[in-house]
Amino acid sequence: MRRLIAAMLLACAIGPALAQDKAVEAPPEASVVLANRTLTVLRVPFMGVSPERRARRAEAVLEEIMDRAGEGKVTVQVEPQGHALLVDGELALILVAGDADPLRGQTLAQASQSARVALQRALAETREGRDVQRLLHSALNGLLASLAAAAVVVLTWRVRRWASARLSAMVARHAGRVRVAGAELWQTDRLVAIVGFCLRALSLTVVTVVTYEWLSFVLSQFPYTRPWGEGLTAFLVGVAENLGKGALQSLPDLVIAIVIFLIARGVILMFRPFFSRLAAGTTKGGWLDSDTARPTQRLFSVAVGLFAVVMAYPYLPGAGSDAFKGMSVLIGLMVSVGGSSLFSQAASGMVLMYSRTLRVGEYVRIAEHEGTVTEMGAFTTRIRTGLGEELTLPNALVLGTVTKNYSRVVSGSGFVVDTVVTIGYDTPWRQVEAMLIEAATRTPGVLAAPAPRVFQTALTDFYPEYRLVCVASPRQPRPRAEVLSTLHAQIQDVFNEYGVQIMSPHYLGDPAGAKVVPPQAWYSAPAKGPETQANQDSA
Repeated sequence: MRRLIAAMLLACAIGPALAQDKAVEAPPEASVVLANRTLTVLRVPFMGVSPERRARRAEAVLEEIMDRAGEGKVTVQVEPQGHALLVDGELALILVAGDADPLRGQTLAQASQSARVALQRALAETREGRDVQRLLHSALNGLLASLAAAAVVVLTWRVRRWASARLSAMVARHAGRVRVAGAELWQTDRLVAIVGFCLRALSLTVVTVVTYEWLSFVLSQFPYTRPWGEGLTAFLVGVAENLGKGALQSLPDLVIAIVIFLIARGVILMFRPFFSRLAAGTTKGGWLDSDTARPTQRLFSVAVGLFAVVMAYPYLPGAGSDAFKGMSVLIGLMVSVGGSSLFSQAASGMVLMYSRTLRVGEYVRIAEHEGTVTEMGAFTTRIRTGLGEELTLPNALVLGTVTKNYSRVVSGSGFVVDTVVTIGYDTPWRQVEAMLIEAATRTPGVLAAPAPRVFQTALTDFYPEYRLVCVASPRQPRPRAEVLSTLHAQIQDVFNEYGVQIMSPHYLGDPAGAKVVPPQAWYSAPAKGPETQANQDSA
């Protein structure tokens, strides 16, 4: 046997390999594959022969040995040059010290033993692949496994449909019973959709696992595809093992992160009664009042939450992974590129809120928009006009323009109503002021205290300018437009009653007759008088 091994070593040393120069770089590794199963990996040249050529020669020798009808017993013989793998006493493969895996700290003896086990198994699978009876048995097993997997998949989908119908009906029947402060806690359609999604996800997971295991089992039944099936099983087991180890290793850090979030939640809940008392007006907080209590509470909660996230970040599972870091960089880039306008609006909202420029319920004029403030958000301010419109204004626009507040000078709830008329110089100004005040007192919603006042704001070339200012008390966002419309109507009626025309052209000449509407023409068609309107209302 020693002479045979020496002859093989000499054959490897002579031939084309002797004519090649020594490579400067290490040649690539090569795997010895037999019957679709990797036996070992050759990593270094041996006596001038590269790992690739060593592997191909070993495969050729093994193919010749498998063609012979032998026992197929594999042994390892230690020689000075390395370890020789013998099949039925015939040399099949030689491993040297450099073929051991240095990354795993493998020794030559361990590499030889691993190659011997793999070679023994490959030889047994080769004989199994040539046994027709065993192949038929394997095919029958695969068929039965396929039928069982198909039955499980069909049963899973049917169970999902049955469970989805039953659970959806149950949720629709009982979801409306869960109420908080008289309102439904869960929306029925949303809850039904969530239940359906969970059932679909669960059934899809079951079908995926069953399909994966079926494929692994079927591939493992045949000698040639058995390495693939074993690889699938090893991959799934490895993933489960890694997840389990990762979960166990991350458990202490996860507990710390949960404790940090619970402490932050406790701090937020501890200050909630304080902000609630401020919002109700039962507690005075200095620079905080009922208008800024709720926004301040939200800002405080966000600040505490962000602080908790920063503190818990190092303890979150996967915080040090490249994927987590890449996601953090992406979020930061998105915020820096697209968040400038967002932060500008938020900063403007905070300035408006804490400077108390506006309050909910006040009647204001912002640029050319006029209405009652119904909501002050972090990014927008909503006002509702008296014409059935709701306007949403960016806070930056509100902060950057002149705002006229009609409610701030009024004590309590209310707003200022003002209008301007221009009457000729030939009408006594005392009469004009008296008529305007009388029109204001006739207008429903205008308060008697403070009393309406009239100011002469300009003496132009053709007529004086009179401004009527009065205070009205609203009960909803709409009445100011109605109050102003009614006030204009009363002004026209009063001026017509006293025979004073509201006409202020540039003076060219006196008209032939007074431009007033006589009382008998006040309700010309299609207008309806008070009696006609009352009769229609009673009918």
